[in-house]
Amino acid sequence: MSGPKIRLYVDHALGAGQTVPLNRDQAHYLFNVMRLGPGGAVALFNGRDGEWRAVVIEAGKRGGVLICQDQTAPLRLPPDLWLLFAPIKKARTDFIVEKAAEMGAARILPVLTDFTNCERIRRDKLQAHAVEAAEQCGGTYVPEVADAAPLARSLAAWEPARRILWADEGRAGPHDALPPSPTPGPWAILIGPEGGFSDAERARLAALPFVVPVSLGPRILRADTAAVAALTLWQAAMGDWR
Repeated sequence: MSGPKIRLYVDHALGAGQTVPLNRDQAHYLFNVMRLGPGGAVALFNGRDGEWRAVVIEAGKRGGVLICQDQTAPLRLPPDLWLLFAPIKKARTDFIVEKAAEMGAARILPVLTDFTNCERIRRDKLQAHAVEAAEQCGGTYVPEVADAAPLARSLAAWEPARRILWADEGRAGPHDALPPSPTPGPWAILIGPEGGFSDAERARLAALPFVVPVSLGPRILRADTAAVAALTLWQAAMGDWR
């Protein structure tokens, strides 16, 4: 028997016989948008306890209650891969966060570079996009979206054991997309802003022993395209797509 078609992220413990209260927004989505009623089935996940089949036992305009019946999928953790990116225009920033969640980033970190040019971002909104992406793609884990921080500060506090794959637009052309012998372990991907990195940033990145500059092909990609391309290459070579 196939599982429920509706998936919902909840910030609540899940387990056999566990009741799960719904907030107003969740109740509106399930009962008004999706037209569920008592007995309707929902797949729940919380990023910790896997996915559970639950049914509606109370449905109201401002809330409701579900009860968990059985686990339909275990918790599937992504590889230890972070994505650092410079925020761009709102819709494209949302796109980057959504695709990073879908493609298996474990953590998403907006960084402010010398040429970052965008409106102030809202971490809560980006986190909501990560949740929606996990709901849609069948994931049982939701990556944390960190607060935006200056790139220089992030690099100064960086743990060197986590290598950074730097998508260097200056290497566009006939270069290897990934190191010849990729090293396992924790990694991060760094994507720059629409205007690229400044000369000072490029010099600093090039001098750091844990930063690995790579090419993403013969053409300079838009920032959102570059994020998807780099995630794809890393996952295929070192991640859980192998």
